[in-house]
Amino acid sequence: MAIEDNPISRVRYGEELRRRREAAGLTQEELGQRVVMSRTHIAHIEAGRRRPDVEDARRLDRELGPDKFFERFLPTLDGRKVAEHFAEALEFEGQAIEIREYAPTLVPGLLQTKEYACEILGSGYPRKSDEELENLVATRLERARILDNFHEPEVCFLLDEAVLRRVVGGPTVMCEQLRHIAKLGASRRIRVHVLPYSVGAHALQAGFLSLMWFEDLPPIAYAEGVNSGRIMELPSMVRACQELYDQALGDALSRLKSLDLLRTVAEDYEHEAQRADLL
Repeated sequence: MAIEDNPISRVRYGEELRRRREAAGLTQEELGQRVVMSRTHIAHIEAGRRRPDVEDARRLDRELGPDKFFERFLPTLDGRKVAEHFAEALEFEGQAIEIREYAPTLVPGLLQTKEYACEILGSGYPRKSDEELENLVATRLERARILDNFHEPEVCFLLDEAVLRRVVGGPTVMCEQLRHIAKLGASRRIRVHVLPYSVGAHALQAGFLSLMWFEDLPPIAYAEGVNSGRIMELPSMVRACQELYDQALGDALSRLKSLDLLRTVAEDYEHEAQRADLL
């Protein structure tokens, strides 16, 4: 993503890659074979959707950049402060026309309220100053602006019931957070489904998963663990992730029952907060 006063944005970076590739008389497939990258990967970089890692950039330089352009200008592409393992997924997220996410324990970033995000981002390591935390929260809230457009992207969230029950920031924060999700769901801006505890084991219990579709490129999957994240582009792997998501979605509560559960749990948190105020 571009940043203010940044002389080389991801779009311009991609345009330069395309210009040099075409000047060398190479197709995306041919360049990919020479630099050990998939054609899809090359296409995403040229479209400004993906940030190559250092080794990718060095291989591009060996093939197309005697001036070491691709490695030298790599740091200029980092326009937002997010975890390094999530940086590529963030780029994809901003371009997706459809997103489906499964969250096992915490509210997904796109749905987090300011207070909830502050608690989550402030609990990590290393410790963050007030200014650092403020910047991180602002970045997270900025991500949610993709929901300002009612029609695109299409978004579906599958939440484990643990997301509703894990108390982050206290009952007042949780009450506001769950009501925020329920409001988005009731407005039909998003679809939200809850996987109840009663389901037991299910297809997605291994961890967070995000599926994304694009207008002119193949879909991808992104899986996240502790201080790690992985983007999957291989069609067979993406299809497998889509199948797992569909299986888990089939075990979830309906949209209306999920909204009812969100409201009920939010009300429980409200009553808990009121009792605490009386003590």
